Amino acid sequence: MSEPAGTKEPSGERSGSAGTFSQIFAKALEGNTVTVTVLAIVTAAVVGGLLAAFTNPVVLHAPAGAIIPKAWSVVAATYVALFEGSIFNPHTVAALFQQASLPTAVHDGFLGAVFNPLSETCVAATPLILAGLAVAVPYQAGMFNIGGQSQLIGGMILSAWLGFGVSMPIVIHVIVCVLGGFVGGAVLGWLAGEIKARTGAHEVIVTIMLNYIMAYLLAFLLSSPSLLQKPGSTDLITPDIASSAHLPQLFGNGIMRVNAGFLLALACAFGAWWLMNRTTTGFELRAVGANPSAARVAGMKVEHAWVLVMSIAGGLAGLGGTAIVLGTDFAVNPSNFGTYGIDAITVALLGRGRPAGVVWAGLLFGALTAASPGMQSQANTPVQIVQVLTSVIVLFVAAPPLIKTMFRLRATRARGVGTTMSKGWNA
Repeated sequence: MSEPAGTKEPSGERSGSAGTFSQIFAKALEGNTVTVTVLAIVTAAVVGGLLAAFTNPVVLHAPAGAIIPKAWSVVAATYVALFEGSIFNPHTVAALFQQASLPTAVHDGFLGAVFNPLSETCVAATPLILAGLAVAVPYQAGMFNIGGQSQLIGGMILSAWLGFGVSMPIVIHVIVCVLGGFVGGAVLGWLAGEIKARTGAHEVIVTIMLNYIMAYLLAFLLSSPSLLQKPGSTDLITPDIASSAHLPQLFGNGIMRVNAGFLLALACAFGAWWLMNRTTTGFELRAVGANPSAARVAGMKVEHAWVLVMSIAGGLAGLGGTAIVLGTDFAVNPSNFGTYGIDAITVALLGRGRPAGVVWAGLLFGALTAASPGMQSQANTPVQIVQVLTSVIVLFVAAPPLIKTMFRLRATRARGVGTTMSKGWNA
């Protein structure tokens, strides 16, 4: 007998659904960038949790039967503190609703407390994103910029001098200071590119030496009252930046410190992507990075490309210093530039040299930075463990073959044929 019409539809639907899920599962098992990155972060979180637990005195001195519960408590407390310190604290949300009937000013204070962790994450991420772009953009042009530290200091010096030494109207003043920060960093980048173009000196060596030069130059400038040292002060610090040169805070002058510098960093990331992927100049820079000899044969000015890309990179790093000086610290001292220029290398590596990746990597590092005090005080997790967690994340993300081997991922198929291999900095 013939089957009634439509009797095979449920089976076909089940087969189609099963096929769809099979395709999704098979796609997830491929070693593509998204899968590898997610697995790397999850693996790093597990390894970091184990390190946090078994370096904690409470766990180390616990009785044999209590080791696992104590370890779990430490790991949970560590990651809860990480979440509360970098995104938001649920306790502040509860307090906000409880205080909804209070005056507006008090209510706004509680509202600011809710979003303050996210604000601190953005504040910490801003210079990392800008300095990370200063590494990622030259990387696409075949150059390795390790001079983010010197370029960041150059931007800080010039923007700070314009901020306290020049009087201008409020809007014009902050714009001039931001442009000055870009120029201050771009000069250092231009110098490294020009030396390479004219002499062939490797940019790694030149930028490393410039890092030392600028650090000692800053110390000298801050030790002389006739130069940058604050008059009447024995501390190595500049005068306070005029309020007209401050980067505006995004949510008023409340508890949240996030300012226009964060928007500037996002705009620069978009600009870097547009430059490298949507313009003729970007195509030439990438062509030079892929093969300088072939680019020269094609009529491209390789030396000019080196100078241009290093100048742009220096300006981006200089903006990172400007965000610190005009956005949060409002003065320059020997410590407020920190290790942003060095950390930028890690951020660019974690972001795989792409502007969007740099933004996400900068936010991740910013979250770890913002949460580290809470992790130390609430979970008794040493700040060194936070740094170890960051390093472990970079280790796994920067080594795709390791993740593929650990999870037995199949090679990504490129148009059905061959495999997509990970590339190094000079690939």
